[in-house]
Parts: sequence; structure tokens; C-alpha cells
Amino acid sequence: MNLYLEAFSIFFKIGAFTIGGGYAMVPLIENEIVTRRQWIKKEDFIDLLAIAQSSPGILAVNMSIFVGYRLRGIRGSIVTALGTILPSFLIILAIALFFQNFKDNATVEHIFRGIRPAVVALIAAPTFSMAKSARINRRNVWIPVLSALLIWQLGFSPIWIIIGAGVGGYLWGMHKAKE
Repeated sequence: MNLYLEAFSIFFKIGAFTIGGGYAMVPLIENEIVTRRQWIKKEDFIDLLAIAQSSPGILAVNMSIFVGYRLRGIRGSIVTALGTILPSFLIILAIALFFQNFKDNATVEHIFRGIRPAVVALIAAPTFSMAKSARINRRNVWIPVLSALLIWQLGFSPIWIIIGAGVGGYLWGMHKAKE
């Protein structure tokens, strides 16, 4: 099969059937690209993931762009990005076209009430696994909890939280180096 078509279909399938956003897509992308097809080495995938997380924009789209670029340059990145974006676009378009007809339907309302907790769980699961890999434990769990509360309850900008965490990490590192 043509690599462009194969890459497009992989990212289209992942984009169409993954609920929960970019972090829910990462294991699927890794399985397809690193494990099954061996297009990219595991170490390179981790580097691409770090760059995708650091870049502005949607994680899944960034990841697809970087994987596509690694495979076939600019054309590859366009193909994989379209594969990732197109399913969501088509689904949202269909919802927008037909939602007016069903928005007052009690069954549809109950379905959306049931989906909400499932989406929260799908977002929470990768968060816990990332916390484990970030070595968050009982001694430092207060940092992400306090950060989340400052953003959620007090309306702090995440930018200030990131800057504060960076300065705090630097000062802690300097303190530990003196010991």
C-alpha cells in the first residue's frame, strides 16, 4: 500500500475512534507507528511526543504532523494531519447539521449525560499514568493539586503556573546542589 494512503488511514482511524483527546491517542499512535509498523524507533517517538507537547496547538495534531514529517517530510505531515483532523471535522459538521432537530429530545439529553463521566475517565486515566512516569508521589503531589486549584478556583493563568514551577524547580535544584 502507498505509504501516504497507509499513514492517512492510520491517523484517520485513530482520529475517528478515539474519545478523550490527544493523550488518549498517544498509545494508539505509538502502537501503530512504533510497534506494528516500526516506522519510528521508540526513543524517537518519545522525543517527538516531548516536542508535540511543547508546541502550541492540539497534541494529537502536533504528534501526527511530526510523525508525518519524519516519514515523508512536508507532504507526509500534511497527509497525517488531515487524517487526524478530518474525522473530528466531519463528526462536528454532522452534529451541527442535525443537532437542532434533536437538541430537545430527552433520549439525546440522557445520552450526553452518560457520555460526560466517561470522557472525564478517559482524560483522567492517561493523567494518572503520566503522573507515575513524572515521579509524582506523596511528597510532591501537592504541586499539581495546588496548580490545578489555582487555575480552577482562583483563575490563575496557566502561564504563571508554568513560570512559577520552573523558577521553583530551578531554586530547588540549586538548593539540592549545595547540599
